[in-house]
Amino acid sequence: MNLIIAKMKWIMLVTGILTCTMLYAAIAPQAALNSTFGTTLEGPLAEIVVRNWGVLITIVGAMLIYGAYHLPSRPLVLTVAIISKLIFITLLLTYGRQFLGGQTIVTIIFDLVSVSLFILYLIAVKSTKSTN
Repeated sequence: MNLIIAKMKWIMLVTGILTCTMLYAAIAPQAALNSTFGTTLEGPLAEIVVRNWGVLITIVGAMLIYGAYHLPSRPLVLTVAIISKLIFITLLLTYGRQFLGGQTIVTIIFDLVSVSLFILYLIAVKSTKSTN
């Protein structure tokens, strides 16, 4: 657990940078949907929703980068990232089974590993504080 505490800055930087790559969805929504889910949505509303989705994910990534350097914000930042990633995974597994494959599986695995590391960090920090 001490290793996770010691390396959390780098874990947050890497996961933050990779999460920020979803800015791609704000710039090229149809291409991002196609590469992630293997399909696209049509129409102006789809353009707005997908671009907004990409920006919101990018904001979580930026928060992770910020939290890597700003220790007091880490619990909040990690909690927001955990909730965001778990909701995405839950929605995919509940409503989007037809999209499971390729890039989507990679995203789920990345998010699950990230969430696991974030939870372990929060537990480790809490147990360290309670023993002091």
